[in-house]
Amino acid sequence: MTKRRALGQHFLRDPSIARAIVDLVAPTERDLVVEIGPGDGALTGIAAGRAGRVIALEIDRALAAALRARLPAVEVLEADARGWSYAGLTASAGGRVLILGNLPYSVGKPILMSLIGARRAIQEMALMLQREVAERIAAPPGGKTYGSLSIFTQLHCDVRLAFRVPPGAFRPPPKVDSAVLHLRVLPQPRVALADPRRFESVVRAAFAQRRKMLANALGAGLGLPLDVVRRAATAGGIDPTRRAETLTLAEFAALTTALPS
Repeated sequence: MTKRRALGQHFLRDPSIARAIVDLVAPTERDLVVEIGPGDGALTGIAAGRAGRVIALEIDRALAAALRARLPAVEVLEADARGWSYAGLTASAGGRVLILGNLPYSVGKPILMSLIGARRAIQEMALMLQREVAERIAAPPGGKTYGSLSIFTQLHCDVRLAFRVPPGAFRPPPKVDSAVLHLRVLPQPRVALADPRRFESVVRAAFAQRRKMLANALGAGLGLPLDVVRRAATAGGIDPTRRAETLTLAEFAALTTALPS
């Protein structure tokens, strides 16, 4: 089994969908495009015809060699996209750093978190993921799909679920639907955070036991007395009997400020 198959990757074979994905970020000759998981190059060739520079990150040695031979102008690197250093990327003057990718289902979330971590170097992304994961990332507050992944992504990006992709668009067809997200990185976080690490801890604790009331989940997750959590939530203008999925980013920020560290 190749690394590619082990990661659960399926190759896009529909050229109209490939064009639609690249169109979301609309690369120009001033832009640098980094493609994650190019596979057999459905997106790569289109991006190479529009962008000034294309870097393709491919973990499978045979696929990387084939892509180099077919598209010599593309910089094909044998690399694991989960740990690659995106933070050092720079485009030419007046250009943007754009990310494209048909992300393997099994590692889509860690790759996304790596990209969010390098957000200061990136302007836009068009990423294809398993549909359920994409819907969670784009979800607004109030539903079962809204969670920590939604919050950590939307804190730093405008997120839009651009379109869904059926299994028949891939070779071999996956057993699930896919969806493409369009993300625009914000120049500043959507809400101001005095302590981003504490904010992350609060959000993770709140959703770790999402069926519980907010105060109970936070008390258990943060190791704080229940009465302390209730007072802090009330001080932050939040009913401690609510559930985590109903809170907005601004409310989580206010809660983080109100809670003792």
